[in-house]
Amino acid sequence: MKQRVLFIVAIFIAWLPVFMIQKPLFMAYHHQLASSCLLTDYLQVILHGLKLDCTISGYLTAIPLLLTLGSIWLPGIWLRKLLSGYFFIMAILIAAIFSIDVALYGFWGFRLDATVLFYLQSPKDAMASVPVGLFILQFIFFLVYTYIIYRFFRKCILAWTPETMVRKRITGTVIFLLMGGILFIPIRGGVTTSTANVGMVYFSRNQFLNHSAINPCFSLLASLSKQQDFATQFDFFPEDRRAELMKSLYPSQGVVQTSDSTCTEKTKLLTTNRPNILIILMESFSANVVGTVGGEKDVTTNIDRLSKEGILFTNMYANSFRTDRGIVSVLNGYLAQPTTSIMKYPAKSQTLPSIAKSLNKENYTADMLYGGDINFTNMQSYFFSSGYNKITADRDFPLSSRLSKWGTNDDITFSWLYDNIKGRDTEKPWLTTFLTLSSHEPFEVPFHHLDHPYLNSVAFTDSCLGSFIDKMKQLPAWKNTLVVLVADHGFRYPEDLKDFEPRRFHIPMLWLGGAIKEPMVIDKYANQTDFAATLLSQLDLPHEEFTFSKDLFNPDYPAYAFYTFTNGFGFIDNTGYSVYDNESNKVLMESSADSNSETRLNKGKALLQTLYDDLGSR
Repeated sequence: MKQRVLFIVAIFIAWLPVFMIQKPLFMAYHHQLASSCLLTDYLQVILHGLKLDCTISGYLTAIPLLLTLGSIWLPGIWLRKLLSGYFFIMAILIAAIFSIDVALYGFWGFRLDATVLFYLQSPKDAMASVPVGLFILQFIFFLVYTYIIYRFFRKCILAWTPETMVRKRITGTVIFLLMGGILFIPIRGGVTTSTANVGMVYFSRNQFLNHSAINPCFSLLASLSKQQDFATQFDFFPEDRRAELMKSLYPSQGVVQTSDSTCTEKTKLLTTNRPNILIILMESFSANVVGTVGGEKDVTTNIDRLSKEGILFTNMYANSFRTDRGIVSVLNGYLAQPTTSIMKYPAKSQTLPSIAKSLNKENYTADMLYGGDINFTNMQSYFFSSGYNKITADRDFPLSSRLSKWGTNDDITFSWLYDNIKGRDTEKPWLTTFLTLSSHEPFEVPFHHLDHPYLNSVAFTDSCLGSFIDKMKQLPAWKNTLVVLVADHGFRYPEDLKDFEPRRFHIPMLWLGGAIKEPMVIDKYANQTDFAATLLSQLDLPHEEFTFSKDLFNPDYPAYAFYTFTNGFGFIDNTGYSVYDNESNKVLMESSADSNSETRLNKGKALLQTLYDDLGSR
């Protein structure tokens, strides 16, 4: 029995060097991109890439484990023969994936994913674009790599295939079932809240190093598991009708937006066009619990107090119900999708414009703070791809500080942020994004002021925020700093709220700081996505790349809000609101059933159709 257990362990370990060797080979193949890399960079790529290598090793060990379990009851040479065939087939697949991936990266700029399947639908046209010399070179490499992998397993693993009888078969079966459970850990990607994803291996601001650490087999499998033909979804209208409706929503779409693109004098909110910028994304902060925008009283007393000092947006709406989609809406000005999340597709999300990328061009430094697991939903890869130079997460705090299920509570992260800002260079402007977490379920916080757990957690984060802002006001940096408070999404409070109704998506947004020219209240309907264009316009920076973001102070743009929930959307403007379910093709709720209702629905459908056309083209 011991021989069989060690045999499975050996198979799992044997796959690791097969994948580890791919990293330096990939970097050597793309030597121009790796020309400035040091030996330590190579070692870091291998080390960080080991996370996904273990995941794929776990998958590849699953079938040998099942076959070896069968050998407990049916001993003989059949196991060796089956495994020989299995290793040969896997050698072919692994070598083929790597050979194709290493060649295509130079053209695509991202690791192998399901995009390759679109080209296989027309192999003749695909091959016509491949130089003959490259094809021959990669085919030779494929044959050699296949041979090496298979010979390695034939000599080092198959020679130890167990063929003897097992006396205690029931005990052996139980042991192997337990081993299957243990094997699930590397397959899942560990025991944390996040599961295996491409972003787990990102570690550098150099995208090439991050890409080099990715296991191409995992990249392909992950992409296949989520692959959809987005461009064919939600085709509500013919193209001319869709374009006409979008024109009513974005009158200047297709026209380059600059600081002087309108003849009217622009509303100036700031005292400077190059402030330090701190964006605080407040987890699950619904407007229904923020008194200053019509919610519960005595929950967010600090936000209510500070709202009198800044610019308060009273009719701001989240674009989604999930953090991963809300973050993209705020920082990239990109509408949330009702059936997927672009953050799960690094090859697509890295093509999005972002506030950080725009500010990097203006000599800003950009960093990210989150007290939780930064690998959750590919956040790490997303932030690096979006232009952030440094990420601080739960792994950077001592274990004793991670008292929440999600990681480090907001009192600790706010204190860390204050100390970090206090020690910064005051000459160079910076962008910091901070995602809070204490007001996330299960709402376990070191604070007991309100009976309702959600309200209590919101009040806790509000108290941390108030203390942080009061201390920030004493720093020299405050005079030139803009602090933006905006929720990542709302929350279903009160409990009788429906998941799709507009009140579920109503959120607060407040601009604070010494860089604010004067307090103001903005009642215009707006999306999270509008923040990007509005901010960049205030900084006199172009924002035409942000297709779905509009400057709220541009008089040409109509006031409306759009949000998505699970395969549905809501559209709100001055005529009322309409909520539509794409599954049943029915209106779920609306403020009035008249001609305005049809207009709102058509505009919402046009937005959704345009969004998925854009998503499919990335």
